[in-house]
Amino acid sequence: QVQLVESGGGSVQAGGSLRLSCAASGGTFSTNVMGWLRQAPGKEREFVAAIIRGGGSTYYSGSVKGRFTISRDTGKNTVYLQMNSLKPEDTAVYYCATRGPRANTPISGEYDYWGQGTQVTVSS
Repeated sequence: QVQLVESGGGSVQAGGSLRLSCAASGGTFSTNVMGWLRQAPGKEREFVAAIIRGGGSTYYSGSVKGRFTISRDTGKNTVYLQMNSLKPEDTAVYYCATRGPRANTPISGEYDYWGQGTQVTVSS
């Protein structure tokens, strides 16, 4: 069983930055892929970014590529999401999620464990 604890959400003006953190407790197999997804009010949950243990391959959605950076501290089993140049459309609840290795891409949104979510609000 994996438990995920997120932190770092908040309110910021457009153009500002925030850094989200997610600490995972549990097996390394189940945290092979660590990702961030978000859900805005009235919208479906969408993939934001993911990172793979070991090789460190990263994946980004087109809407955040170039503005957000995902990283992980394997020793601490923690993943970070540095969000720069934030826009009002980035406003959402951000969820940390993890899964073990599998064939389909992390962009699919199929994850086994989820955090409680942290609110990010960007005002114009």
